[in-house]
Amino acid sequence: FAGGAVRDLLLDKAITEIDIATSASPDEVEGLFAQTIPVGKAFGVIVVMVESSSYEVTTFRKDSQYEDGRHPGSVEFTDAQNDVLRRDFTVNALFLSPDDERVIDFVKGQEDLEHKLIRTVGSPDHRFGEDKLRLLRALRLACQLGFEIEAETYRQIQQFAPQLTQVSWERIRDELLKILTGSNPSRGLKLLLDSGVLQQILPEAVAMDGVEQPPEFHPEGDVFVHTCLMFKLAGKLTETLALGILMHDIGKPPTFTVKERIRFDGHVEQGARMAEDICRRLRISNDTTEQVVDLVKNHLRFIHVQEMRDSTLKRFLRKENFDEHLELHRLDCLASHGNLSNYDLCREKQQDFTQEQMRPKPLVKGQDLIDLGLEPGPVFSEILGALEDLQLEGRLTSKEESIEWVRGNYLTPDP
Repeated sequence: FAGGAVRDLLLDKAITEIDIATSASPDEVEGLFAQTIPVGKAFGVIVVMVESSSYEVTTFRKDSQYEDGRHPGSVEFTDAQNDVLRRDFTVNALFLSPDDERVIDFVKGQEDLEHKLIRTVGSPDHRFGEDKLRLLRALRLACQLGFEIEAETYRQIQQFAPQLTQVSWERIRDELLKILTGSNPSRGLKLLLDSGVLQQILPEAVAMDGVEQPPEFHPEGDVFVHTCLMFKLAGKLTETLALGILMHDIGKPPTFTVKERIRFDGHVEQGARMAEDICRRLRISNDTTEQVVDLVKNHLRFIHVQEMRDSTLKRFLRKENFDEHLELHRLDCLASHGNLSNYDLCREKQQDFTQEQMRPKPLVKGQDLIDLGLEPGPVFSEILGALEDLQLEGRLTSKEESIEWVRGNYLTPDP
């Protein structure tokens, strides 16, 4: 067994997958098992299928020069001790013999586990020079395990940070999302900032650092501090909600002004545009991008829920993924003024309103309007929307009442 599985076994953590390293060649691995997939045979990687489980089996290897900041040009098969020297961090460079449960440690990885340290195997400038994604992996591991990063390793992360974008945005996105949805996203965001990595991938988030907020609403501090605090107060996060937290106030730095007090006029609209741009850069899926932008665009609507008409409130409560909107609002409040009255009202109304009350079956359809002699067109949407408002507010309860309302408001009476 190799890498993370051994590390997690020694830390008494749950194992999600087992990678296997072997002296057997790829051809020998294929010959030993009935079902294999040659996912990277040229690099010594074969996936072995056993019943419904899959295992990545890699032949001990040495890597040649890394040509693209991410992958070696070629590999040479070798022994276990030389194989370890190509791996990223000492805590990931441990082997375990499944026969006798003997740990094989060539790089003092067990010692670093005991001292809770993330340290590169060998020189950090060599390891990061080979694969720039390791910068993000170091930060993620530190958060995931609750470890510190060894001083020289951290210094080299800062040195190599400007080269991170040599890596594909898809790879950067995956590591970033693992940090933001992991066990300590608040620390992760701070590490990203302090290491200089955030400047390379999300300069818009760096701009939040030091941007003051009105203390009567935000006694906790600046925009970046507020965002970190929201992450700290959150439970397990979905990718959508994590991105929503990260970007809900992303529009504040460019809209900062001081009038009668500090103001961020238009920051929601600005933030929604910026959030879409950032999601596109990170190659976030269209569905997730749409949801994140919607979270940013609507996060201040909760201010008005107490004076909303029933029709407006019901439409708001029935929004897709409304529970994420509500959780974003709860964390926003807890990380600032602490007033949850609007959150509580929404929760109460969710209990009070039935699904039928929030999303009633329409009393009138387009064909009914045609039967009244109206011509199809934009006015149909206007009429049907107004009818739904009246229905949501309980002012129309039957088709007959609705038809009479249309007659009275949209049809010219006979002379």
